[in-house]
Amino acid sequence: MASQILAAAVGRTTTAARRQAVSLTEAAASRIRQLLEQRKQSYLKLGVKARGCNGLSYTLNYADDKGKFDELVEDKGVKILIDPKALMHVIGTEMDFVDDKLRSEFIFINPNSKGQCGCGESFMTTGSAGATKHSSS
Repeated sequence: MASQILAAAVGRTTTAARRQAVSLTEAAASRIRQLLEQRKQSYLKLGVKARGCNGLSYTLNYADDKGKFDELVEDKGVKILIDPKALMHVIGTEMDFVDDKLRSEFIFINPNSKGQCGCGESFMTTGSAGATKHSSS
């Protein structure tokens, strides 16, 4: 009995390292830092919106304040917020930034994505498949 109580107490005082919901590449962090400095904003907020051929599309907006339920991610010196409605769709995602002759855009490497449209503008996760069917009726 005493060992169970001691184990429970130790478990409560030990903090486990929590993995971030989204990670950034150096290119993404550099571009976000540049955008936030230009606009004099505190955060970039990542969300998802129901649209496109496959159901969901990423959204990026500027934000001054952290919402009560927003997930704060600090990576490579920049802070991004994740909308609580988007969290389950983007957890584990790596955000990159590509700038070449053909495009200049953020790219999301999302392990939860179960499909993408041909142009890459929208995606689908297991959780979003049922939600998009209900929202379109």
